This record gives sequence, C-alpha cells and structure tokens, in this order.
Amino acid sequence: MLDAVLWLIQNIAMAFYNLGYALTHPGLWLDWSNKEAIMRFVYYGGSVEFFFVALTAFLVITGIGMWKHSFLWGCVRGLEGFANTVGRFFAWAGLIMVIQQIIIVFIQRIFARPDIVLGFGIPLQFDISWWAEELKLYNAMIVALCCTYTFVQGNHVRVDLFYAPVRHGTKKVIDMFGSLVFMMPMAVLTWMYGWYFMWRHLITPKPSASDTLDRLILKARAVRWNVETIGFSPNGFNGYFLFKVLLVAFAGMIFLQACAFFWRSWLEWKEGPESLNKHLDRDTLGAGEEAYEGTH
Repeated sequence: MLDAVLWLIQNIAMAFYNLGYALTHPGLWLDWSNKEAIMRFVYYGGSVEFFFVALTAFLVITGIGMWKHSFLWGCVRGLEGFANTVGRFFAWAGLIMVIQQIIIVFIQRIFARPDIVLGFGIPLQFDISWWAEELKLYNAMIVALCCTYTFVQGNHVRVDLFYAPVRHGTKKVIDMFGSLVFMMPMAVLTWMYGWYFMWRHLITPKPSASDTLDRLILKARAVRWNVETIGFSPNGFNGYFLFKVLLVAFAGMIFLQACAFFWRSWLEWKEGPESLNKHLDRDTLGAGEEAYEGTH
C-alpha cells in the first residue's frame, strides 16, 4: 500500500517536470521529419507519463477553482463552449449524409451511372460504392464529435431510478461521483486502446502498447508512413483510418467533458440551487416554441 502511494506521489511530482520538458523541447516530439520524434509522440501519447500530466492538470485546476470560483466557471464555460462548437459544426454532417444519399439514388437508379464525378480540370471521381460506403464516415463524425455536445445539451437518454426525487445537493454528489468513476475511466481506457489502434494503421513497423520508449526508438530506423487505404470492397471507401482518428478524438473530448461536468457539479453543489445551469449554453427553438423544446 505504501509503495503504491509513493508511486502515485512520485508520478504526480514528475508530471510538472515532464510537462515543462515537453513544452521547452517541442522538436523532440513534434518535428516529424525526424523519425525518432514520431516514435516519441506515439509512445508518450499513450504513456503513464501523459496520463499523470492530465491527472495533475485536473487536480491543479480543481484546487485553484475551489479557491477562486470564477476561474473554475471560466474553465467550465470554455470546455462546454468547445463541445458545443464542435458538435454544432459536425451536426451538419447529418444533412450532408442525407443529401449525398439522395444524389447516389438519382445517379444510380435514374441516370444509370457507375460513378460520381465532382470538380473541374482534375475532378474527384469515385465509384458509386465508394460514395455509399463513405456515408459511414458522416455517421461516425456525428457519433464521435457530437457526443459531448449532446451531453451539454442534456439530450442523452437517462435511466433514472432514484436521481429525480432526491435533493439538489444529493444530485450534485451523484454527478461528481459519475464523472470520476464512470466518465473519466471510460475515456482513459478508450484512449489507451484507441491510440495504439490508430497508429498501427498509420505507420509501420506497427507500435504496441507494451513497447518501451527505447524499443520504439530502435524501431524508428525502419519507420515509414503506411496509412490504411484498404476498403471492404474493390471500389469501396478506402479511408477507414479516419475512423481510428475519430475514436481517439471521441475519447479526448469525453475526458475533457468529464472534467467540466465534475467542476460544474461541484460549483452547483457549493453555490446552491440558485447556480443550477449557470452559464449553460443550450440550444433553443426560440420564443413561442417552448412546447417543442426537447423534441429536436
């Protein structure tokens, strides 16, 4: 037990050094013309060191925010604003998906064309099956990048067994518990698996979660870009590596939203019921449309 506590304290203390060193030596991990920098980026993106940098940043911001509420409200507004902005932008992928499906039906059934050509000069030309399979990407964008937006808007489906009838303070304690015990661990696990899953489809030799930094540096001698471009059908969509990128983006946004949700819940618990939904930017259908709120 004592060893575990010492290990935890040591890693939290080293997080300040690791963050400072990374910020003052960006070329070691951002200069991708150097193959070793790529491998350092791969290693540290899914490393214990990076986890403790994120954890320590959360603890520091929480500590400052408990002393200065206005600072913590600013962090909440910033993270919720980020989730809303990204979600509202990528929600338009749903409209693009519908329009593209209509075009596919017209081109294939009415004009009997095997492909769709866009542009002039050197046009973008792909088989109908490519465009049809690409619809999955729009759907993935909506699921991965609009999830936190939906959470901020309060539109996720709830299975409410005892939450609704309890008092305000109890609700906020449940919310804080949920963000720490469910949201954050889920996001971390998804990130850890998704990070190496993504990079195994971007470079070769394929990195592994069990590889040490020294081993990855040795692999850097033979590393080269090998972006996955294999489709499920001969002329089908061949950008499936983008789904791996979306998985990592999803995990990162969930972790940030878990932080924001914990901070909001703590502030609403500390400041009382009058602070409920303070600074919360939720969509509305406008004046006179209250009866339809929550149905869109």
